[in-house]
Amino acid sequence: MTPLFERLSSLAVRRLKREHFLALRARYHAMRGRLKPLLQSLYGTFDTRDLRTHLEERIGRSFEILMVHSSVNNMKPMYTDGPLDLLKMLIDFVGPDRTLVMPAFYFGDGKYSSTRETFRNEPRFAVRRTPSQMGLLTELFRRSKGVVQSRNPIYRVSALGPMANDMIRGHEHTTSPIGAGSPFDFMDRHDTLVIGIGKTFEVLTHAHYAEEVLGDEFPVPRGPEDPLPMTLVDGNDEVPFVLRGRTPQWTFNIWKLRSIMDRERLKVWNYHHVPLFAARANEVTNALIAAARRGVTLYDEP
Repeated sequence: MTPLFERLSSLAVRRLKREHFLALRARYHAMRGRLKPLLQSLYGTFDTRDLRTHLEERIGRSFEILMVHSSVNNMKPMYTDGPLDLLKMLIDFVGPDRTLVMPAFYFGDGKYSSTRETFRNEPRFAVRRTPSQMGLLTELFRRSKGVVQSRNPIYRVSALGPMANDMIRGHEHTTSPIGAGSPFDFMDRHDTLVIGIGKTFEVLTHAHYAEEVLGDEFPVPRGPEDPLPMTLVDGNDEVPFVLRGRTPQWTFNIWKLRSIMDRERLKVWNYHHVPLFAARANEVTNALIAAARRGVTLYDEP
């Protein structure tokens, strides 16, 4: 998938209703399926073993935490195995001494116009039962044995490994889902490598962490806070929760990150025409904080 398509996809997410976006995406992937022989002829094929060898050569295993964003659909038809094969490989690649993390985000029901409207109408969020909207791999991981997940209705994360419980603990009590005390704060304070497989760095959620670190110093105006009382249902636990946050008033433009981070720190490449990226979480934060203090952000003024 090309950056151009990612930009168009991002625009579609913002402008279209969720059901219309999902229908458009389904048509796109159906078209890729019909073009399978041509795409495989042009770009070749690879399986899970090939991908592991490539990751070992390209990113190595020097990290405490590996945060993986993914899209198996975007890997097809060049990738010839399935999401379960990919999941098993990543768990083995990370190993028992490191921690594997994936997003399990939820942005609302498509029958409503927004995430906030979803929660206004359905203020009870089932932490364990609500599926991830970040791709099949993330849902398979979320349901895997030993995986724990944080209590947040939007920016929930799943984790497996020695740091997993410490990372997800208390997410429901943070004043910002990506700020102090959140899993993103934990990842920033440890040696975390964030990678995308089948995704460009457009999905780099950690880019928002710097905004929370700077708080009122961040040079982009934000709207008023509109607290929304909710209940998080986690098994037999019912946890009172208030959805908070002040939305930046300018347009987010993640592609500006290329001009803020150099190629050694924001690595972007293709493998058999499948997009991949890698960046250290704290290097993303440091670069964005330094840029913000110069008046440069990932937002475009209206």
